[in-house]
Amino acid sequence: MRLSEATRASLPGDVAQPGYARREQARGIVHLGIGAFHRAHQAVYTDDAMAAGDRDWAITGVSLRSRQVHEQLAPQDGLYTVATRDADGERLRLIGAVREVLVAPDAPDAVAAALVAPATRIVTLTVTEKGYHRLPGGGIDTASVAAASGTIYHYLSQAVRDRLAAGAGPMTLVSCDNMTDNGHVLRNGVVALLDGAARDWFERDWACPSTMVDRIVPATTAADLDGIAARLGQRDEGAVVTEPFRQWVIEDRFATDRPRWDVGGAQFVADVRPYETAKLRMLNGAHSALAYLGLGAGHDYVHQAIADPVVRPIVERLMRDEAAASLDAAPGQDLRGYADALLARFANPSLAHRLAQIASDGSQKVGPRWLEALTINRARGVDRTATLTALAGWLRHLRGQAGPISDPMADELAALWRANDARGMVDALFGAEGKFAARWQADEAERAMLVELVERT
Repeated sequence: MRLSEATRASLPGDVAQPGYARREQARGIVHLGIGAFHRAHQAVYTDDAMAAGDRDWAITGVSLRSRQVHEQLAPQDGLYTVATRDADGERLRLIGAVREVLVAPDAPDAVAAALVAPATRIVTLTVTEKGYHRLPGGGIDTASVAAASGTIYHYLSQAVRDRLAAGAGPMTLVSCDNMTDNGHVLRNGVVALLDGAARDWFERDWACPSTMVDRIVPATTAADLDGIAARLGQRDEGAVVTEPFRQWVIEDRFATDRPRWDVGGAQFVADVRPYETAKLRMLNGAHSALAYLGLGAGHDYVHQAIADPVVRPIVERLMRDEAAASLDAAPGQDLRGYADALLARFANPSLAHRLAQIASDGSQKVGPRWLEALTINRARGVDRTATLTALAGWLRHLRGQAGPISDPMADELAALWRANDARGMVDALFGAEGKFAARWQADEAERAMLVELVERT
């Protein structure tokens, strides 16, 4: 038996269910890039807001490429469970916020209609860093965007034109991806495809607040689905697994109204930057270090890597002594306590978070996670050994010795390794003319240390 509206009444009593009538809720949000993270994060906050009495914020999910989520959720009327796991066990919650999942290449007209509908006031996005077509040194690769089709910028710029023509009103576009100043990045990409009255209207009346999101959501396995099905007494192909912790910090700048996401614990603030930078450099930076150093040490999962007596001290120094030292904390922001919480979360053995999943798209991640901190800490006279060790781990990873590389620059980076030794590779990426020189250029001492660390295998 498959989970659906028709079968949910037979769910066990210990499964928390939506506290609102789903069919009475109009669709106020379109989400681009619907995947496991969105279903365990933004959709849960929206579910909380509707349960608290907010109306008409149901979500139309859009998959930009894959049919997988549509195949998971369409037969289930958009219903799915979130399994929250820690040392105390597993708790299941049914989420009702997602009403429909569209596959953009299969239903472009339906996607356009959802984006122009007057009831739609917010678009949220989780498309990963590469979906923003950013250059390694920052900025938007406008040539790549112009040559492509079906990017987020194409859908959103067309939505601006369509809503202007229809008199549908402005929207708020909320990026929920791990990038510094993600709202500004999104705004610039949309603006690049607009001109005339549509561009003027977008820049004047639309909003693109920056956000910081945090929740560990490993890929759901077949064993996860089987275990959840045994507890539910029915099959849920869309289930996601996560940790109890969740965080969402949102710049309080909206074009129209918004859900009360703060009912579920979201924070609306004037400036997201201290929170997003701490998360990028401390959590995401440590995650990437665990991925590359852990894979190099033969581990598969985060909890295994953080238990490694060689890997853990490097990661802890990166967080506490280097990433934290590069930050300008907001008043009351406890970076040492944040590091304590992160280490405890990484050690949670009930979450099988694969290092290979974290290691993907490294060329898009090393800039905000490591290179910016290296630049700042050099100017501040802070030791950078742990960050350079992690960076060396990434360079070794690019050789492909642990398996295929998942990265938008994979072919280019592999070609550089074939043409260079360690010193040449470091210069090709981080020298004066290197591909990442706009983010960080290694001085002679850093270059020598990085080369030594790369060759130490």
